[in-house]
Amino acid sequence: MNKILIATKNKGKVNDFKGLFGAKNIEVISLLDLAEPIADIEETGQTFAENATLKAETIAKQLQLPVIADDSGLEIAALKGEPGVYSARYAGIEKNDQRNIDKVLENMADVKQEDRAAQFVCALALAIPGQETVIKHGYCKGFITTTQIGKNGFGYDPIFQPEGYDVTMAQLKPEEKNAISHRGNALKELAAWLAIN
Repeated sequence: MNKILIATKNKGKVNDFKGLFGAKNIEVISLLDLAEPIADIEETGQTFAENATLKAETIAKQLQLPVIADDSGLEIAALKGEPGVYSARYAGIEKNDQRNIDKVLENMADVKQEDRAAQFVCALALAIPGQETVIKHGYCKGFITTTQIGKNGFGYDPIFQPEGYDVTMAQLKPEEKNAISHRGNALKELAAWLAIN
């Protein structure tokens, strides 16, 4: 494997992977580097792992290249795991972070402090043509706050307080967030797998 495609247009995510694969002299490219854009792949899976696998395998087959795709979101115990795989579109088809946050806070208005447990989940799928797809998970446990606090990050970060912290994810510096994030933890799992393969 001398080249790998990361199925994203997010430069921050790409840099995370460059750090991981650069040490193995593997060239990392992203969807931004393709001459021909790839059509959006409908995420029809019931789990983060199914969606990540669907994206990775579809693109790997099209390009005949190893591909990493991820799917991630928020699971809230009191809401029976919602928003889950629908995290990005929880409040409607159009992705809108603020409306998603408002919907979560509204749905949890009567939930007591001790019952507000939640976790961010990330599933990473590595699809290599002709081989079995490798899936790694990362988690960040915490709970949902009653109000929105902080300006950093994106998505549900302003209402998610990680375990062991007295601030929300949106109050952490990017490097602090990356050290404990679900994606960071999934990357560590993938790095451990790569080290022995």
